[in-house]
Amino acid sequence: MKAARFYERGKIVIDEISVKEPEEYEVLIKIRYCGVCGTDVHIFNGEKGSAKVNPPVILGHELSGDVEKVGSKVSGIKPGDRVSVDPNTYCGKCYFCANGKKHLCTDMKGLGTAVDGAFAEYITVPEESVYPIAENVSYEEAAMTEPISCCLHGFDLTDVKMGDTVMVVGTGNIGLIMVQLARNAGADKIIAVEPNETRRKKALELGASFGIDPLHDNTEEILKEHKIVNIDKVIDCAGRISTAEYAVRYAGKGAIVMLFGLTGPDDAMNLKPFEVFQKELTIKGSFVNPDTFERAGRLLGTGAIKADKIISDIIPLGDIQRVFEERLYAKDGKVLIKCD
Repeated sequence: MKAARFYERGKIVIDEISVKEPEEYEVLIKIRYCGVCGTDVHIFNGEKGSAKVNPPVILGHELSGDVEKVGSKVSGIKPGDRVSVDPNTYCGKCYFCANGKKHLCTDMKGLGTAVDGAFAEYITVPEESVYPIAENVSYEEAAMTEPISCCLHGFDLTDVKMGDTVMVVGTGNIGLIMVQLARNAGADKIIAVEPNETRRKKALELGASFGIDPLHDNTEEILKEHKIVNIDKVIDCAGRISTAEYAVRYAGKGAIVMLFGLTGPDDAMNLKPFEVFQKELTIKGSFVNPDTFERAGRLLGTGAIKADKIISDIIPLGDIQRVFEERLYAKDGKVLIKCD
């Protein structure tokens, strides 16, 4: 099979490698699409990603496809089934797994990092990682199940309530999912903070109440114009020090601030403890997607999350190097790799 393997900083090679036959409790999947994630970008650029990699390794973990073959003891899944895959597996034995926090597992293995991922024609995964795709959901949309599941975990931790005013900082792929989750949760006002006009307009289409360009607009004046009394929840999806500080600055009294976007591991922000005290802020982080994958699939099936509105480019597997070199992932929407 053809597989895009990462060898070193800035280098991905299309190799011809063997397909791994499924063991007793494994499933072989013919991959249709795989999304390009920020983790893939960090690894390609030689930065620290969300997990250590040992090249050569196949990147990619946001996939959809068809079941090609199943192991002898697999039940409930059969060849021909349309599926998406939760990329993370856990040891089930460590302190965190034993105490309801499996996503913090000390031996978690993720596709495209610890083990080969999905920028390839085929992949073999554990049976328990495989989820059916609803009949009305396309393969392209289904490739968005994993990022939606990650957003769901962060959104759950943010505890958005009906009537809340929610600020989403950064409305790229992740921010656009968060805007839709906030609208579905019954938020009264959703503020999209984004310097890119195209992304800001897309946020308005998907449920944001109004937008702010943080580089050119006066944030205080716009909030006053829209009669915003208090911002109850702030979700930073951009993952920069400046946006994290912006999120804390405009969080209202009693607010929860979710630092969802991934900064560099050594980045440090300026934080005034007195401000946290005075506003009684709660600042949180969110890591991967424990127990949210199935729910993400249902949200796609009901149309509550419109993934098709987020996808902007579909690139053949053979051109994957171009996606990273030309920074196509930094355009106006989600980039999918067509693997079949």
